[in-house]
Amino acid sequence: YMASLTFIDLFAGCGGLSLGLSKADWRGLFAIEKSPDAFQTFKHNLIDRNVVTPFDWPAWLPCQSMTTSELILGYSSQLKKLRGKVDLIAGGPPCQGFSFAGRRNPNDPRNRLTEEYIQIVELVQPRFLLLENVKGFKAAFKQNGTNKKKVYAEVVKEKLEKLGYCVFHQMCNASTFGVPQPRARFIMIAHKRGENISQPPFEVLTAFLPEYRDSKGLHKIKDTTVKAAISDLEVDKCSVVPSVDTKNFEQIHYKKTRLSTYQRLMREDCNDNYAPNSLRLARHNAETMRRFKVILKKYPKGKSLTKADLVALGTKKQCFTPLHPEMLSRTITTLPDDLLHYSEPRILTVRENARIQSFPDWFDFLGKYTTGGARRKEECPRYSQVGNAVPPLMAEALGLLIKKLRMRMAIKKKINFKANAARLYTFIKIGIFEEI
Repeated sequence: YMASLTFIDLFAGCGGLSLGLSKADWRGLFAIEKSPDAFQTFKHNLIDRNVVTPFDWPAWLPCQSMTTSELILGYSSQLKKLRGKVDLIAGGPPCQGFSFAGRRNPNDPRNRLTEEYIQIVELVQPRFLLLENVKGFKAAFKQNGTNKKKVYAEVVKEKLEKLGYCVFHQMCNASTFGVPQPRARFIMIAHKRGENISQPPFEVLTAFLPEYRDSKGLHKIKDTTVKAAISDLEVDKCSVVPSVDTKNFEQIHYKKTRLSTYQRLMREDCNDNYAPNSLRLARHNAETMRRFKVILKKYPKGKSLTKADLVALGTKKQCFTPLHPEMLSRTITTLPDDLLHYSEPRILTVRENARIQSFPDWFDFLGKYTTGGARRKEECPRYSQVGNAVPPLMAEALGLLIKKLRMRMAIKKKINFKANAARLYTFIKIGIFEEI
């Protein structure tokens, strides 16, 4: 029974959250994603292929990219019919308006997508909710130099409580789940009122994480370093071959080498002859290569270059970090050129970014590698798909956590039922109900 728990994924992106939940033996019903590029990757990996728990996509819903607004407008009656059949609604509403990495804007229209998440919750009324967002989701917007506006996370909490949910939230670092980057994220878990649990979810999570990491073969406490994540993809070890999906480019030659525990985990479900996609190397010009070599030689690794450093190096980049092999990566973003490889004068490949996000090597990324200018608002290339994703290793742990809470509820209900049945039997035996 526990393996048949069902979920819906809203704002699904390329599938990081769904992949993690599926690996935790949750069964997806459907997923909603606006970007055709990201949905193409999602569909290819999680619907068309059966590497993990397959989706039970309903016949009434087209298996294509769409917005949550289109879902509400076109399929509200079908969503209402799902009441009692959905255990979890998960999702990470687009976060650009909340993110400290961009221009925080309280009026960003994408902020309102969280309202649509709540509307769908009201229609479906699942037993559990899982919401993921950026750190800024929990910070108030400044107004005239003050923090007078209410924190948006608290607004959402109040609305869900009115719908009958008990809501818990906490900031979580992906690194505590074994992911090789800090990636601080706002995580909200809620359950329907009346489904009593013995401990708050995040107390259970704290006790559960060492057990979870150990089950993956990872150290219970120590961070997974950048080198532990991607050293098997170094050009010096692997050499290069022509790119299989882009003419006049080269890619890393994927082959067997000495693997860390994390690398073995990422290569699970790949046979000996398998080679993942998205290993294409960037073509840096001579000046960029010179600059990268200077950075690797003269600047401290694991530390972002200052604005003065960037000006001195003749680059217009606002943020740039050479990675340290024995430390966590900096948080993976949608920009391909924010990070420099720790030992080679190049940026990371899409596959290396995906490794740092904890995507397994069998998971393909489809579409363009990069895009620019005005097209960035319309397209979601591979680097962006990876940077926007929830780390699957983190998502799997959260899926297992909610199953643990669900199991505790079932056990507690069973105990209460037995206790009440025993009381009822006693009352009947001593004749309390004789007059009734």
